[in-house]
Amino acid sequence: MSSIKQQTINSSKWNFIERITVQAIQFVMGVIMARMLLPSDYGTIGLLAIFFEVSQAFIDSGFSSALIRTKSPSEKDYSTVFYFNLAISVVIYGILFVTAPWVANFFEIELLSSILRIQAITLIINAIMAVQIAMLNVKLDFKSLAKMKVTATLISGLCGIAFAYAGFGIWALVYQQIIAAVINLIFICCVCRWIPRGGFCMESFKRLGAFGSRLLAAGMLHTVYKNMTTFAIGKFYSPQDLGFYSRGNHFSDLPGNTINGVLQTVTYPILAKIQDDEVQLVRVYRKYIRITSLAIFFVSGLLCALAKPVILLCLTDKWSPAIIYLHIFAFSSMFDHLSTINLNLLKVKGRSDLFLKLEIIKKTISIAILICAIPYGVLAICLSKLLYNQIAVFINTYYTGKLFNLGYVQQVKDFSPYLIRSIIACTPAFLLTFWELPHLATIFLGGVLSFSLYVFMLRNNDDMKELIHLFKAKLKKKHETH
Repeated sequence: MSSIKQQTINSSKWNFIERITVQAIQFVMGVIMARMLLPSDYGTIGLLAIFFEVSQAFIDSGFSSALIRTKSPSEKDYSTVFYFNLAISVVIYGILFVTAPWVANFFEIELLSSILRIQAITLIINAIMAVQIAMLNVKLDFKSLAKMKVTATLISGLCGIAFAYAGFGIWALVYQQIIAAVINLIFICCVCRWIPRGGFCMESFKRLGAFGSRLLAAGMLHTVYKNMTTFAIGKFYSPQDLGFYSRGNHFSDLPGNTINGVLQTVTYPILAKIQDDEVQLVRVYRKYIRITSLAIFFVSGLLCALAKPVILLCLTDKWSPAIIYLHIFAFSSMFDHLSTINLNLLKVKGRSDLFLKLEIIKKTISIAILICAIPYGVLAICLSKLLYNQIAVFINTYYTGKLFNLGYVQQVKDFSPYLIRSIIACTPAFLLTFWELPHLATIFLGGVLSFSLYVFMLRNNDDMKELIHLFKAKLKKKHETH
């Protein structure tokens, strides 16, 4: 168990550094660019998200997850995935290039055709480095991944600001993404120094594909759902409405994606290493549920409470319609990590069939809810997403309960103490937003007050004590090495 703890600490440390640094850079750069660009610019770019994310999911086809789960991937495995990713990315780029004018006509925005054709180049770039990234994940080398992503985010962000300042408008967002992809590719090639040494192996393709194909189908369903709201708002409402929606959603993703991203990246390869020891697997799994809930519930809850001063301070009054969306999405994102851990457990046990079955059930429900919400406006669409997230948590725990006797009720017992404490702790911060205080003062006072109250309520908590103990042990070890 101690080795698992140590692997988790070391991996989480670098993954957390990467996530928090990248999110901080993106936040600062995004605030600067949002002040120079228009809400409609972000809305227009958001219309293409579904095309890129579906394409990316199809290019990967679940092979990266299959490589990570494989205990000792061979050179044939890596080479096969590389050639498959590259070939599919070229085909998909060709399809997007040809259909770009149709996409522009569908949304009645002529500029979309040129943007789609140019930005789609990132799909080929990402395909080239997918195997190298999977290799670093297998080795738990999150230090190299952290350096790569931080470097790319910083340089591309500065370039994006320069383009926005120079008057490039929406193209500043396009060039920023392309530059980030190119820098990632250069960095990963220098660090990994891997080139395919074998040919395409049909045996490897079938073996990895048997697991990955179901993840592909599940990933497609999730990606389509995730972008359906964007698609619906872009089609039935204005790009400006979509811009407000996307900024509110983006801000809410900052804390949840940081912690949940670390969780997704780190827990999967670590749980895969102990997949045959079911007792230890369940013990580690439940601890992940509690510790991540401890952090995510409070951070997301605080963002929900301080949504108004955060938006007005960072983006100015022209973005004020995004406040209500941030309230909704920040609360909704509090529960994403629960779904992530449950689905990771199914992947670790090789039950991609159950993974796919759950996605089909959930997405059928989500589409029905979304269709009902579309006629009632953007706010109703956001609320439908909140409702779906609660349903998804319940559904995702079904097979976990069947396989490991860890169903919804048991998991609620694990995470509910942190949810209740977080709501209580964040209430003072929310009440402060009704006072006529400067936005920065509201954020600072609300944050300090709520954080202090939360820490006080957790003073005798075992999970908090373990986190502090592990943190102190890490600092002591680091000091001794120096």
